[in-house]
Amino acid sequence: MGIYNAEISAGSLMLPESRRIAKLLLASPTADQWDHAIEVENILQKKPATARRQARLMRNRLETLDQDGWQSIVEGDTEVASQILLAASIRHSQLLSDFLRDVYMVDLQKLEKTLSHHQWDAFIAECEHRDSAVASWAPSTRDKLFQVVVRILAEAKYLDSTRRLGLTPPMLHPKTRNYLKKLGDRATLSVMEAH
Repeated sequence: MGIYNAEISAGSLMLPESRRIAKLLLASPTADQWDHAIEVENILQKKPATARRQARLMRNRLETLDQDGWQSIVEGDTEVASQILLAASIRHSQLLSDFLRDVYMVDLQKLEKTLSHHQWDAFIAECEHRDSAVASWAPSTRDKLFQVVVRILAEAKYLDSTRRLGLTPPMLHPKTRNYLKKLGDRATLSVMEAH
C-alpha cells in the first residue's frame, strides 16, 4: 500500500452527511443495518452509487476518531464539528495532511495571501517522488483532488472561499484542541494549528 490514495476525491467535509454517518456509527450498526441505512433509508439522500462511495469515505474518516469525536460531530456547533471532521480527514488522508504541512503552512509563514494552482502541481510532483503510484493518477483525478482539498479548506475556514483562495490563518476552538490532546494526536494538532 502506497503513502497516498485518491479516496478523498469522493467528497469534502460534508458536515450534514457526516453528522448522519457519525450518528449511525454511534449505534454500532451491523453490516446489514449499515447497508439498510445507506441504501434503503437513503440517509444521505444521494443516488445509490454515490451514497455508497461517500458513506465509505465518511466512515473511513470517522473511524480514525473515537466515540467522543463522533459525539462532537453529531452534537457540536458547526465550528467544532467542522474542525473535528477536518482532523478526521487529515488523519485519514496523508495527501491532505502533507498539503497542509508542506504548502498551506509554508505559505502562511511566508505571509502569502492566496493559494495557487501551480503550488498544487508542484506538490503533486513532490508526492510522486514519495509514492510512485501517484504518477499513474490521471490529470482529471489530480484536478478533482485539488478541488476537493480547496473545498475542505474553505469549509474548515482555512481559505476565505473556493474562488479567491485567500489564506485565513486557523483559529482552533478550545474543544477541538482539547479533543486532539486527549487523543494524544499532537501531529494532527500541529498541522491544524499550522505551526
